[in-house]
Amino acid sequence: MTSQGECDSGRDAEAALLRERMVTSQLMGRDITDQRVLNAMRRVPRHEFAGPVPLTTAYGDHPVPIGFGQTISQPYIVALMTQLGRPEPRSRVLDVGTGCGYQAAVLSELVEHVWSLEIVPELAESAAARLRMLGYFNIDVLCRDATGGLPEQAPFDLILSAAAPASVPCALVDQLAPNGRLVLPVGAGRQELFVYSKTEDGFVESQNIGAVSFVPMTGEAGGQQ
Repeated sequence: MTSQGECDSGRDAEAALLRERMVTSQLMGRDITDQRVLNAMRRVPRHEFAGPVPLTTAYGDHPVPIGFGQTISQPYIVALMTQLGRPEPRSRVLDVGTGCGYQAAVLSELVEHVWSLEIVPELAESAAARLRMLGYFNIDVLCRDATGGLPEQAPFDLILSAAAPASVPCALVDQLAPNGRLVLPVGAGRQELFVYSKTEDGFVESQNIGAVSFVPMTGEAGGQQ
């Protein structure tokens, strides 16, 4: 008879194998070259965030529904947005749209502290509990509308959003530190991924990365959270 411990050990080994395959084929096989990001993606157990789905689904090259009309983003998109954000060990990061907490966990492997905002109470509560259980203690999950960002903790070196506003929220740009970066999808209908960079003197530059598909932002501003 196989014990529960043996089953758990076998599942963990299978997950580790699938995670390494995810990194080599889905990330390194494309344009993810930042070794810190690749190593973070290797460390974070994606299956713990994806819900009760087969391991092959959790590590597949696609988003996974997590309820409440939300998803855990495709591994490549998580890695791409993280790489575009250029997180540094001392960075202060705002994660907009906690969802299941996976993106926040990846970021927490790379930076000093992550503040993560989630408007759906059930998702905020479950993500906070999951992150604590997995030992991610440098993440604060707050249940709130992210329309105004998080001014009490600003400025941020990186702001990353996993939901698409119809237009760029001014508060998020305002809360960037000098040399900070805002990475987010923008658009109602057709969406494009943008990186907004704030220079030392406060000037903001933008870069269009290309077409993407994210859940829309919700909140006080309607289509613009």
